[in-house]
Amino acid sequence: MTARLACGCTLSFRSGVGGSPVTVVLARKGDGCVVPLHVANLPVYDHREALRPATRSLPPQQSDYEEG
Repeated sequence: MTARLACGCTLSFRSGVGGSPVTVVLARKGDGCVVPLHVANLPVYDHREALRPATRSLPPQQSDYEEG
């Protein structure tokens, strides 16, 4: 299965590894693509990052704070 982006790049979908169900890979960079992050044969988005717990702690909630 493949998909084409508006910039002309072609995406492919591969089986994930290490708990990731799917890896989206930029199969071919479009001739007119000006997006510097689009590099052929590299993953576009790794779902494992989204599945990891947050590394930063959230500030404590203030029960008496009201937005106005």
